[in-house]
Amino acid sequence: MSLKGRHIGFGITGSHCTYSQVIPEIKKLITLGCQVTVFVTYTVKNTVTRFGSGKDWVSKAEEITGNKVIDSIVEAEPYGPKKPLDCMIIAPLTGNSMSKFANAQTDSPVLMAAKATLRNGRPIVLGISTNDGLGLNLQNIAKLIVTKNIYFIPFGQDDPINKPNSLVGHMGLMPETVESALLGKQHQPLLLEKK
Repeated sequence: MSLKGRHIGFGITGSHCTYSQVIPEIKKLITLGCQVTVFVTYTVKNTVTRFGSGKDWVSKAEEITGNKVIDSIVEAEPYGPKKPLDCMIIAPLTGNSMSKFANAQTDSPVLMAAKATLRNGRPIVLGISTNDGLGLNLQNIAKLIVTKNIYFIPFGQDDPINKPNSLVGHMGLMPETVESALLGKQHQPLLLEKK
């Protein structure tokens, strides 16, 4: 299946150490012919960490897409009724945002766009990045994994010895996962070993 001409929403939440893995995926989707609209949480936009300034990451996303990122709930809301997306990706998806999404709490532009996309019966693709995926957040993964129109980028433990509860999506599998999701299928295998 070709992704050419598809309008893809790309939500970024506050897993700062994963931005360098997902920003190139935006470029890859554009190379495949997608129109990409980026949504960010307030944390992404306003936090400075050892992985860089949120404003710099937002600028990179805007440079790649040629469009301003959506950074408010008000700006995100029309992507349901007026500007429907073909698919919404959230990557990285933190444990915090995952918990909110699994429990229907819409408190960020990313989650508003995801809610709107689900309302339209379109797929959501999740690229998790959470230190407690095999801890308290496992219940939220379970809740989302059985929900209609929600698909996961294949994931696994990123550091089983030092961080045994940590799970991270293999972000390089994003295009294939989106293609499968658009066909109503989960890209397999879902659980991957760390390489």
